[in-house]
Amino acid sequence: MPETVLTNSALEEMVDTSDEWIQERTGVKERRIADDKDSTSSLGLRAARKALARANVSPRDLDLIIVSTSTPQFLFPSTANLIQDRLGASRAGAFDLLAACTGFIYGLSLAASQIEAGAIQTALVIGAETLSRVVNWQDRSSCILFGDGAGAFVVQGKDEPGGIRCSVLHSDGSGADYLFARSGLRESWKGDFPPNGLEMQGREVFRFASRVMVQATEEVLEMSSLTLDDVDLIVPHQANLRIIQAAARGLKVPVDRFYINVEKYGNTSTASIPLAIVDAVDSGTLKSNSRIVLVGFGAGLTWGASLIEWEAMPTPGAALQDFLRESWYLLARMRSLFLRFRRLLESLLFQNGKRRNP
Repeated sequence: MPETVLTNSALEEMVDTSDEWIQERTGVKERRIADDKDSTSSLGLRAARKALARANVSPRDLDLIIVSTSTPQFLFPSTANLIQDRLGASRAGAFDLLAACTGFIYGLSLAASQIEAGAIQTALVIGAETLSRVVNWQDRSSCILFGDGAGAFVVQGKDEPGGIRCSVLHSDGSGADYLFARSGLRESWKGDFPPNGLEMQGREVFRFASRVMVQATEEVLEMSSLTLDDVDLIVPHQANLRIIQAAARGLKVPVDRFYINVEKYGNTSTASIPLAIVDAVDSGTLKSNSRIVLVGFGAGLTWGASLIEWEAMPTPGAALQDFLRESWYLLARMRSLFLRFRRLLESLLFQNGKRRNP
């Protein structure tokens, strides 16, 4: 998480709103905001390093890096490429995935499918956002909701029970205008650059989200021949407390069956589910041998759910392993600088060769 905390009280000085109004409508008390030294890739990198350390997996063992984000650092190259370079994961393919707030579930499903197909063995799935860079801080209906952050999972094939059992993924582009942010591209090659800010139709998003959260949860359980009674915890996309409460009513289960931390971070889009999982593990709410449902929705429109048998717990590390891991990241930085220098040298030699042989 970024260090800067933006409370509801601080928002009162920026826009016509109040702490009471925000909490009543959203459940959010505060959110984190990336400062000038942070970016989507730096937050994603920090989450990735923590995930690799807790799983005791070396970046050298990664076959694939997926970064789910709606706020990439660049249009291209991908944020995943930037993180791959800083990790020194030289064997890994890397790409960004855009499915808005459902993106982390999409990423997990893709990683699991690649492992099941035998194409890869180990993947890193990251959800990272700097939504503060696209939020209109004068629009009180949307700016109160969003925050920045990143979370990551290491996904690995193993011959033992547990893991990602199944996922359902859906989309409906006819609702694209409910929630969107422009790319910043011109509409024509001679046109002016358009404004690049987030726009949302809150009521329509609420109705859509309340319906599909229930639908996706029921669908993934049906695929697994399970019922809600077989589930220990539901971890939803942390968009808005009232949406989660509406989903609980639709599923006819107590809201305490859902893990909720939206009050601390706000809506961090594709980062919200991994951030909630980390909090649930650290608080002891999520224990080994638990069966959980991850469910989300987002712009697109997109929605989906994953059923996971949670066997993962932090792998005990050792001081020597930690030292070697940190040394690897230093070597990765040096490797990157060397490759940049080599490309520069090759370019200079090529230019000199052309001058001598016109």
